[in-house]
Amino acid sequence: MLKLLARIVSPRPAATDRPPRRRNSDAVVDCAVYRSGVRKPGDVHFALAKRHRGEFLWLGLHEPDLTTMRAVAATFGLHDLLVEQTVEGGHRPAVEMNGDVTRLVLRTARYVEHAELTATSEVIDTGDVTLLIGPWFAITVRHGAAGALWPVRQEIEKRPELLRAGPWAVAYAVADRLVDGYLDVSMQVEHDLERLEEETFATRHSADIAHFYQLKREMVELKRAVLPLQEPLARLLDLTVVPAGLRPYLVDVRGRLARAVDRVAGFDDLLNSILQARLTQVTLEQNNDMRMIAAWAAIAAVPTVGAGIYGMNFTNMPGIDSRYGFSVTIVIVVLVCSGLFWRFKRAGWL
Repeated sequence: MLKLLARIVSPRPAATDRPPRRRNSDAVVDCAVYRSGVRKPGDVHFALAKRHRGEFLWLGLHEPDLTTMRAVAATFGLHDLLVEQTVEGGHRPAVEMNGDVTRLVLRTARYVEHAELTATSEVIDTGDVTLLIGPWFAITVRHGAAGALWPVRQEIEKRPELLRAGPWAVAYAVADRLVDGYLDVSMQVEHDLERLEEETFATRHSADIAHFYQLKREMVELKRAVLPLQEPLARLLDLTVVPAGLRPYLVDVRGRLARAVDRVAGFDDLLNSILQARLTQVTLEQNNDMRMIAAWAAIAAVPTVGAGIYGMNFTNMPGIDSRYGFSVTIVIVVLVCSGLFWRFKRAGWL
């Protein structure tokens, strides 16, 4: 009884009073073990993964926190530097060796659908994927919304002959998917440029200058993803750890990347040409406005001059004493103004 009263008077702190633990339960997207090109059934946790001959593990992560990456590093024997590089996103495409682990960084790109191009339209969404390829594992770490890898896993699991090549088959499949994404994005951007060109040379409506600069900023994002990848792919083919059977596939990826690079590089010239044409149109529109203002100013000067002269009230002025002086003056002003209007209209100033 006394113990019960003590608990009522001095209750224990509730669980909600404790500081919440930082967790990232969604970091692990998928984790699977593959043997002879076939995925083994059942769920696998990376912390319980062990190396077995003829098998490799593919761990997929999305924006993991530092705690998760340290647990992954402890399981797979990763260097602390790889942990720091993988937790943060925004890296340039690169390939480097760290012991028996190869780090490959690829940029992702996704076309953002929009009804029309405006000064604030987001056209391209980018992110990055870091691949850590080891002797018996492949770890993919994705940052950003673009470049989801679950379709890559589904497609490669239908090709067991490719999965038999080991962890490097994952590297090829991811690179192949992202390069295809570059080509798709470049095709959509090309359609945007065609619409922008049509609006620029349209009779009634022309694109705003801000639209061009917004699209140029989006082009910079695409160029940062596509252009720097050429060197890492070339270096990847020189690595001895890449299986010989995968080299033809990587050569094909490099060829399609070259096509994407040519497209993206040509966008700058096309966009600059359209922008120059639009600036020329703006200059011509300003000249037309100035000519119109000058024409109306000249027409308005005729009655102004007449009123100014006769408003000086000199004693001896022609027509002052005439009965028809005012009417004749009005007729002369109207005739002169009409003549000027006809002349300016014929010259294209009005």
